[in-house]
Amino acid sequence: MDSKQEIRDFLISRRAKISPEQAGIPSYGELRRVPGLRREEVAQLAGVSTDYYTRLERGNLRGVSDSVLEAVISALQLDEAERAHLLHLATTANAPSRRAPRRPPQQRVRSGVLRLLDGMTGVVALVQNGRSDVLAANLLGRALYAEVFGFAAASDPESPGRPPNQARYLFLDPHASDFYPDWRSIAATTVAMLRSEAGRNPHDRALNELVGELTTRSGQFAALWAGHDVRIHTTGTKRFHHPVAGDLLLQFETLALPGDEGQTLFAFTAEPGSASENALAFLASWAASPPETTAGGAAGGTTVPDLRFSAQPGKRNPGKTGPSHDRTTPHE
Repeated sequence: MDSKQEIRDFLISRRAKISPEQAGIPSYGELRRVPGLRREEVAQLAGVSTDYYTRLERGNLRGVSDSVLEAVISALQLDEAERAHLLHLATTANAPSRRAPRRPPQQRVRSGVLRLLDGMTGVVALVQNGRSDVLAANLLGRALYAEVFGFAAASDPESPGRPPNQARYLFLDPHASDFYPDWRSIAATTVAMLRSEAGRNPHDRALNELVGELTTRSGQFAALWAGHDVRIHTTGTKRFHHPVAGDLLLQFETLALPGDEGQTLFAFTAEPGSASENALAFLASWAASPPETTAGGAAGGTTVPDLRFSAQPGKRNPGKTGPSHDRTTPHE
């Protein structure tokens, strides 16, 4: 990732999102030639000269004080995720150019965490890293995300040890919008999370390769990536349409694993007494059936994959393997 270009594009995109009215600047009905605020208006709000702010917006954050950064954050009305992203970019800009290579975060899930996952019965639980790789899941998690694991196996048979990737499934499997009824919202959130991760770990080779692959193969991903939106994803609800269990509305919570840098545990639960709770119970029963049992009883249908870090997904119907061509509009 080009640090200066990233800073430049991020600041310009945030400036374009703030209207004079939002910033408390009277416009007097004048015709404005740029969306959002002008550079001189941001500089005025931040209490710096226009020349100095222009230098920042050209991607030069070297030596910038914390107080100036906070003033710019306030002027641009950045939210928590945007503030963190800009501070990460500033940290990268001020890092020594000849620093020792940073050891990549551990990607194997510790045995203690695996036992914790297996003990979470009745709950969908999985561990992901910042690149949206699924590193481990409990039985119910493997059942709910069987399509994701199956796509990984079908699209990358030469790399059985590579974990399934949520972003790759979202943008390269044309059936992803069947599994995710709110595909557009989830796609935007996923890209924003990847952008945040890129700010935290700009030298992550695997992340840069993933972004390059998806930018090349998916016009929808490329458009969202160009928006420079960032997001912190901690809690909320998500809708699924599972090929076996049907429609589910699940609440999720996230828990960072401090002993395993970059790993996050996701847990999904259903509202007690709801139709989703019944569907989740049915899914658990299906997951506990013999591994060759397939959706609808048809050979080669959806199976429950046996997922650990080594990722040995179950079979996937060849007819549902998505092509690698661009998908500009999700299937409705």
